[in-house]
Amino acid sequence: MILVEPASSVAGDVAVPAVKGLCQRTVLLAAIADGTSEISGFSHAQDTDSAVSAARLLGARVEEPSDGTLRVEGRGLRGLVEPAEPVDCGNAGTVLRLLAGILAGQDGRRFVLTGDASLSARDHQRIATPLSRMGAEVTTTNGGAPVRVAGALLRPIDYALPMASAQVKSAILLAGLLAQDGPTTVREPAPTRDHTERLLRSLGVRVRSAGRTISVWPVDRLPPLRVAIAGDFSSAAPFLVAATLLPGSRLRVHDVNLNPTRTGFLDVLERMGARITVFDRRTAGGEPVGSIEVESAELVATEIAPEEVPNVVDEIPLFALAASMARGESTVRGAEELRRKESDRIETVTAALRAIGGRVESGPDWLRIRGVPTRLVGGRVRSEGDHRIAMLGGVAGILSREGVRVEDAQAAAVSFPGFFELLDAIARRVEPGRRAKETDGNSLP
Repeated sequence: MILVEPASSVAGDVAVPAVKGLCQRTVLLAAIADGTSEISGFSHAQDTDSAVSAARLLGARVEEPSDGTLRVEGRGLRGLVEPAEPVDCGNAGTVLRLLAGILAGQDGRRFVLTGDASLSARDHQRIATPLSRMGAEVTTTNGGAPVRVAGALLRPIDYALPMASAQVKSAILLAGLLAQDGPTTVREPAPTRDHTERLLRSLGVRVRSAGRTISVWPVDRLPPLRVAIAGDFSSAAPFLVAATLLPGSRLRVHDVNLNPTRTGFLDVLERMGARITVFDRRTAGGEPVGSIEVESAELVATEIAPEEVPNVVDEIPLFALAASMARGESTVRGAEELRRKESDRIETVTAALRAIGGRVESGPDWLRIRGVPTRLVGGRVRSEGDHRIAMLGGVAGILSREGVRVEDAQAAAVSFPGFFELLDAIARRVEPGRRAKETDGNSLP
């Protein structure tokens, strides 16, 4: 447990870990590429290390000649080995689902994909159904993990996603690389992050996007990757919220990935009245990159509509926190996907904010937050093992009057090791010497 105490403001210049999903995607693709790939800017966290462990277990050689630079000797498109043990994906849904798409095309080999309790409880039938339709034998355990994959000669499909999901889309597209002919097409009900499509295009794969329809054609081989990965917007978002809500704050977050399918939360914050400037824009590895400066501002309520949810889904807990201190009533609609994350985030967000003085109501796919433009009281936040909720608790602590104790705070390390240390470094404390610290679980001072 960590106690995060109030701050008067935040200030400084920071950098955040690389895009988690790109770290995972590049390692998995490098494992089936020809030759040796080089990935720079790689950030180690539990979820990204799960991708590295999986690649090694499947026969790829992964080395780290210097901090943050990986060299991956690939096995070729259909050269992954059948391991003697299950592939443990930890808490990483991206690794399990994307890997299932790749393994579906490893003809004649069998694989078992497992994970922790949270990952095992999530719905993996969403990938089993389309991959089985392509010709692989993919079975779940009561809809969850372990997931068993028997690779086969795949055929292309045209598949309409029942629910918008970048992970499910990517699993199908990656399987499409190994199909016998093409194209394999995915139809989305709403746009989702397009890291997979951009990465495949950078490797020379034929990919066509038309509105919400994405098609990929099979390839005989993948060239080695040369990729530099920028900071993850979702890891920058907690600091943007903190700087916006604490008067007198001014913070710069450098070298952040600004893929428009990931930065919907910027638009939400700006229409709430946030003072945000993006500078030093450029392109790296086919992805837009820039730095973000944010200054404190008073916020007003807004609504997140169903069509916006896919591009802000990871930041909705932070939106709910910001809305709790904005003027007016904010709502989120069409967010059923939140119930399928590392925790049931509709329930965990509601419980967390109520526990520290927020006024939140929730339903099957919605949240309603009545904002009060003043500090939250503080209290105790249970992360329920969810990294997004742990980080919400940390930001809430510096925004509160009395501090917040975050239970299972180490969950933040799934995506952001060192989060609480960085939060402490930028905080100007209400009283000298007050900071984020580990506690023995006693009551708040």
